[in-house]
Amino acid sequence: MQCRLLTRSVFQRAKNVWYDNVPSRTLLERIRKGQKYEQGGGKGGSIRDAGGSFGKMEAAREEEYFRKLQQQQLKKLHDHHEHEIDNHEAEIKRHKEAIERHKKRIGQLHHEEKKHKKDDD
Repeated sequence: MQCRLLTRSVFQRAKNVWYDNVPSRTLLERIRKGQKYEQGGGKGGSIRDAGGSFGKMEAAREEEYFRKLQQQQLKKLHDHHEHEIDNHEAEIKRHKEAIERHKKRIGQLHHEEKKHKKDDD
């Protein structure tokens, strides 16, 4: 059930961050489709085919695995965004400093221009 929280749009955005750590293509398919075979139902392996408490226990373990995987993916995405924010803030600071340097230089040029006009008069 928890895997359904990872919607297609979130999955597409997060894909680039954790793509290298994805165990298999079939796992991706199951995450995208939202786990058709849940809660000890059939077609999930021989233990799950048998049904009963072992199938339910296996389904619970699988849900826990996907929940942990999703938490890892979201943490990695969060860390990535924090890193991006830090980089952008540093870039903003550099740009502000460059603007101040240019304004100061323009002021110096205006002062020199006025000085040369006075000398010419």
